[in-house]
Amino acid sequence: MAQHIFPFESELQNNFPDAAPSSPSLSPRVSEKLALYGSSALSGLEHLTLLVGNEEIASTLIRHFGSIKALSRASLQQIRQFLPLRKAEAVVAAFSVSMIAESEHARSELFDNPESVYKACADMKLFNQEVLRIVLLDAKRRLISIVDITKGTLNESLAHPREIFRAVISSNSAYAFVLVHNHPSGDPAPSECDIRLTRRLAEGANLLQINMLDHVIIGRPRNSQQGYFSFKEAGVL
Repeated sequence: MAQHIFPFESELQNNFPDAAPSSPSLSPRVSEKLALYGSSALSGLEHLTLLVGNEEIASTLIRHFGSIKALSRASLQQIRQFLPLRKAEAVVAAFSVSMIAESEHARSELFDNPESVYKACADMKLFNQEVLRIVLLDAKRRLISIVDITKGTLNESLAHPREIFRAVISSNSAYAFVLVHNHPSGDPAPSECDIRLTRRLAEGANLLQINMLDHVIIGRPRNSQQGYFSFKEAGVL
């Protein structure tokens, strides 16, 4: 997804240098609410206020990007238009850590369905470019390792089967693998390129006697739709 460039210097950025203190009127109230009732009692705005130290700036960020979900995909450079460097880094890190925590928990579980793959690769929901990776599994379908193969716009020449199979074969303990890639747009529906690549890989895996369990496309949930597409569930594999 293309990054939006903001060629101006925000007045908010100029008014709050790196050493700017937290808002004395709001942070204590939110902090007390957190201490008394836990994080589940806080709104998204209140969580963001604790990070940036000022409700006005937190509101401005949400209003500018449209939602906290959209803010989570913003680059450090975009957020820097509204915050000093250290605060901007903290916001980016906070979103990343939540995804890492979700992924780490899922990676200790069995990979016996596409949802488990989706959860283990939750970090890919934040990527602004397409990444192709393989999830290597043992005979009990537990994780051995995750290997990123390519980064950039996914196409059939970039995601060549030999690069994928080389990574699988070089892992002597791998029993099977799942191919995973993300769609930065958030729509996990497969493209014609995705379908052709999957069929080529399935044919190659069959010839090499390698267990290709699935190809999962990572997107984001919308309305009542799930945030991933499984070629196995769709009957392509």
